[in-house]
Amino acid sequence: MFASLRSKLDKVVSGFSSVVLDKEVSEQDLADPLWELQMALLENDVALEVAERVCDEVRGSLVGSRIRRGAIIESVQRALVDVITESLDRPLDFISETGKKQPFIVMFVGINGTGKTTSIAKVGRFLMDNGKSVVFAAADTFRAAALEQLEVHGRNLGIRVIKHDYGADAAAVCFDAIRHAEAKGIDVVLVDTAGRIQTNVNLMDELEKIIRVNHPDFVMFVGDALTGNDAVEQAKTFKEKVGIDGIVLTKVDVDAKGGSSLSISYVTRSPIVFIGTGQEYEDLESFDPQWFIEQITSTTQEEEEE
Repeated sequence: MFASLRSKLDKVVSGFSSVVLDKEVSEQDLADPLWELQMALLENDVALEVAERVCDEVRGSLVGSRIRRGAIIESVQRALVDVITESLDRPLDFISETGKKQPFIVMFVGINGTGKTTSIAKVGRFLMDNGKSVVFAAADTFRAAALEQLEVHGRNLGIRVIKHDYGADAAAVCFDAIRHAEAKGIDVVLVDTAGRIQTNVNLMDELEKIIRVNHPDFVMFVGDALTGNDAVEQAKTFKEKVGIDGIVLTKVDVDAKGGSSLSISYVTRSPIVFIGTGQEYEDLESFDPQWFIEQITSTTQEEEEE
């Protein structure tokens, strides 16, 4: 996991040790190592603005300083960790969040193929494991087999699915699910919506209508980690159009690069709430920024200690 990004960072960070340190470090001393650092980040799907922020932090920590050769890698490492922490450290306790009102409405958005419906099922399982009652709203009335897919998850998990026919008004489906939850005292409504390309104005307008009519308490964007900067750009557009309160990042278990995990929270200023790590219902983890930091910095730190 994240092996490519970690390997690149190890190599580039080690390269900073070639900087001449018998004098104050200058911008010129750092030009080549910082270029290599930025390229390593970009090659591993880190968004440009995040890569530039990392390089600025490293530059700011070193220029004008007199650092002994043995400490320069430590200084670069510290700068990297500072930016990564700034990018990701927006912790959110989802169970506490869903306890703020009853029913608590969570609407899932994103493009087709990211694992949105499966993520809804996983979050439903997570909520039930933590003592919450759940109902699904099958508001994807457009995609073939979408209703059946959610119904299968509902049967497997013992969660009621509120649905209409294909082609029905998605806002009305969501409305009925909320009324059902109110009548039955259900804690959380998880709303599936049709996947839509973020550049399709009509589909985005329809999503805005669903949100305007039903006033969800939390909008959860689902992105595929393997799509790298595409996922980041999708999240930015959804943030601008409908708002994003949190993120589920899927397929993290097979993401060798890791750049989208680093970038998506930074550019949207929204927390990564969950990461998907497999196909089973239990393959969902609350996101821990410290875990991510350890994943991509552990090798360099171990080499320093040796």
